[in-house]
Amino acid sequence: MKAKSTLIALILSLFYFSCNQEKEPEVKNYWPNAGVTYEIFVQSFYDSDGDGIGDFNGVTEKLDYVQELGANAIWFMPIMPSPTYHKYDVTDYKAVHPDYGTMEDFKRLLEEAHQRDIKIVIDMIINHTSTEHPWFQESKKGRDNPYRDYYVWAQKDTIADFLDKKVITLDSDNIRQWHDPGSGEDYYYGFFWGGMPDLNFDNPKVREEIYEIGRFWLEEVGVDGFRLDAAKHIFPDDRPLDNHEFWKEFRAKMEAIKPDVYLVGEVYDKKEIVAPYLPGLPALFNFDFHYTLLEAFNTADGMLLPKKQKEILDFYQNITPEFIDATISSNHDQPRLLNELGEDVDKYKQAIAVMLTMPGAPYLYYGEEIGMKGLKPDEHIREPFLWDVKAKDEGRATWIEPKYSIDSEVTPLALQRNDPNSIFNHYKSLINLRNTYPALALGKLSLPSSEYPKPIMAYSRVHEGQEIFAVHNLGDEEISIELPAGFDKVIFGMGDGVNLNGTLTLQKNASRVYVK
Repeated sequence: MKAKSTLIALILSLFYFSCNQEKEPEVKNYWPNAGVTYEIFVQSFYDSDGDGIGDFNGVTEKLDYVQELGANAIWFMPIMPSPTYHKYDVTDYKAVHPDYGTMEDFKRLLEEAHQRDIKIVIDMIINHTSTEHPWFQESKKGRDNPYRDYYVWAQKDTIADFLDKKVITLDSDNIRQWHDPGSGEDYYYGFFWGGMPDLNFDNPKVREEIYEIGRFWLEEVGVDGFRLDAAKHIFPDDRPLDNHEFWKEFRAKMEAIKPDVYLVGEVYDKKEIVAPYLPGLPALFNFDFHYTLLEAFNTADGMLLPKKQKEILDFYQNITPEFIDATISSNHDQPRLLNELGEDVDKYKQAIAVMLTMPGAPYLYYGEEIGMKGLKPDEHIREPFLWDVKAKDEGRATWIEPKYSIDSEVTPLALQRNDPNSIFNHYKSLINLRNTYPALALGKLSLPSSEYPKPIMAYSRVHEGQEIFAVHNLGDEEISIELPAGFDKVIFGMGDGVNLNGTLTLQKNASRVYVK
């Protein structure tokens, strides 16, 4: 009898214990719809062979780091052969740049990444080639050459009015679109500069070449998708409908090869121009998010970004319910985020807290997670990653002499890992938080009904019964607000603040995230 009562007591105690144990939230991979993608410039990431240039084997060595950070995918800036350091002018679409290693090295990187559930997306530059590409070398030989119509040519007298006219755009400051290859008679079209002649997509042969290149990388190499460079410029700006139709055709061709192919497009413009590309490019970069994030912080206008983001998401929803909003805080074309925020680390951390608690599929630019710095020209926003203090950093690339991301300005990763308050650990904890709470990853964005003081940014995220409320004080002064009812469990906090019976007081650059 005693044994039986003891057993019953044990069962009851275990039942009580299990009922009172709070269930540990599950960490999930929400890519591609809401997962985190890490943008890498291979040349500056990790040099495995001591030649001063980052390489594929170096990235492979650091895949555990990408996994530790919490990223679900990697986007590689161009990896194909090219005469320039940035490699946005391709000379061979079915090869890799020898500075980075061999195709076998890249395939090993792919295999190792996939074993870690990390997807690989490569930059695909199809708007233009290099002038050194064999197609162009043939094309410029004369009007009768079979490759002539692979590019856009015009006789000088027919384009006289256009030779010195060009409106500068967000994605190019080139002031001349037509270029003389040396003959003085026929000019070729190159939107970005003379070294990048635009392909002629009115030519069916060019389109077939491009589809075959896509097939090669998806089928023979095994990448998971493409980041499509200069997607708005496949046809000239006065032919947007042709651009939209091309990308729908491209998507159909790629999905026939790989049904779950991931396509993200660079359409550097406002939402009205971006949205019509969604049927062809299901993921598009949200440049408005980047610029509005900066404006919100630099003017301490709290609701500017949530209102703008809601407006964009609602607008896209009217085009298609199936879209991926690729949000960015910076990338290889913009000054580093820390510089844009006046090198204010508290603002910087808060900006990342905003981005990673907002809707979308965030892209993180390599080095942002350790607070790397950089200003134009572009080479200096693409400086080498700081893995350790310089004397111990065997993998630090040396292809360029850095001006901004140097040891006296940026704390290397090895030192940040051991500091719970470091920028690295801040990123890591926020990514983990996002991957843990479905509402943060997948939840719809709701704006508060209450009016808050101007520096307060507040919004809710709701998904399948889970509701999260985020609030940030972007200002320099202490501010108190009334919390919505039911929010008392803090899942993330930064900066000084106190909640007294539903009245939350936040100091400068303080944030709180609550779950109901």
